[in-house]
Amino acid sequence: MMRRRATGRTMGKLKTVRLYADIARQIGGQILADHYPMGTRLPSERELSEAFNVSRPTIREALIALEVDGLVDIRMGSGVYVSAKTPRGGKFSAIGVGPFELLEARRAIEGEACAIAATRVDAHDIKELKTLFDNLVAAGEDVEKAETFDHQFHISIARATRNSAISGAVEALWQARLRSPQEKAMSQKAHRAGVGPRIDEHFAIFEALAARDPDLARGAMRAHLDKVLAALIQATEVQEIAELDASLTARRQRFGLA
Repeated sequence: MMRRRATGRTMGKLKTVRLYADIARQIGGQILADHYPMGTRLPSERELSEAFNVSRPTIREALIALEVDGLVDIRMGSGVYVSAKTPRGGKFSAIGVGPFELLEARRAIEGEACAIAATRVDAHDIKELKTLFDNLVAAGEDVEKAETFDHQFHISIARATRNSAISGAVEALWQARLRSPQEKAMSQKAHRAGVGPRIDEHFAIFEALAARDPDLARGAMRAHLDKVLAALIQATEVQEIAELDASLTARRQRFGLA
């Protein structure tokens, strides 16, 4: 495999390209060209990240995109295997926001939104957030219902900033999450692994907002999204268990978590 790094520059002009999507198209092209025959196990995430000179989270997103297209079968704890020679439906699916890049953006934006909201929330906001939190708790094992209240909880915090640009940015991130086929596929894997909205983390966010403490609120939101990232990485791990600790450390470093 040619060693290269995907770039966003084309013909001297800056072109906005999702890096993981470019990698997925390149690997997909190799599958279509029979570089990897049917049933073949693809190189490991580590090998692919070195070959393309990109991070392993980027490779993970690319592999999820290929699975959405039906070209590969991701077998947890085993590897990624070629399962088709052409994309499902005859063409590659629409490329949405990558699950890991989305969490990176949410951590940056929602962390600050939560800090600002802590300085502006009123009694009505606190009551609304408490109701949403109670509904989240009551949803129990119904992950779909719990995620609905999780979504509303985060949007309500953004609106409590009283800043339409901030609330609009947060809502746009959530809409991107809902539209992305790749995000949907990764979320389904996480749900099967038992990953869902965490009650204790949301309560910590609520308490910080109720205390009107911006630093505590920022920290609680970032800690929550850090743990979401770690859980998502672990729930979708395809490599040998012995590699898990090292791979988690490497991926956390990209997001400044290590």
